[in-house]
Amino acid sequence: MQSATGRRMITAAVASLALLQAQAASAQECIAPQDLTDAAIYAVPVIANGFRASCSAQLSPNGFFATQGQAFVAPYEAMQAERWPGAMRAVMVFATSGKEQVDDPGMREMVQDLPPEALRPFVDAILAQKLGESIKPADCGKIERAMELLSPLPPENLGGLLTFVMDVTGNRQPAVCDVDG
Repeated sequence: MQSATGRRMITAAVASLALLQAQAASAQECIAPQDLTDAAIYAVPVIANGFRASCSAQLSPNGFFATQGQAFVAPYEAMQAERWPGAMRAVMVFATSGKEQVDDPGMREMVQDLPPEALRPFVDAILAQKLGESIKPADCGKIERAMELLSPLPPENLGGLLTFVMDVTGNRQPAVCDVDG
């Protein structure tokens, strides 16, 4: 599911989060594998909501998402709160590195006193909206198929698989840190 649409959605979400997070750390050269795994696990329910909003008219009422979508998303929803700190760190690494880097002092001033937990609902809404805007109707069936193929995996495995794929495909903005380093 790491298509151009997926990358655009992730980039949009990262940029949006960067605008919100006042305590952006200095740029890192790599992203911690566990933080990337946490971000993937955290994002599944939000992505599912954006997908639902964009694709409901294109999907069969008897298809995977209509019949098993909630069961697929439920374990991820149950883990969101515990995965939020790692997800937030991952987003900040993306936001402070490479072309996704965002510097908006006015926005930072506006939210500098908000704790990260207060930003979650706003971040979720932006991520779902950006995803919805980036999905083409012709891709809905493909995305549903990807969800169906990934659904047997436990959340930790799905998050770890994304981390692995980003690492071995040479993602460099930012790169995935070595497990030892």
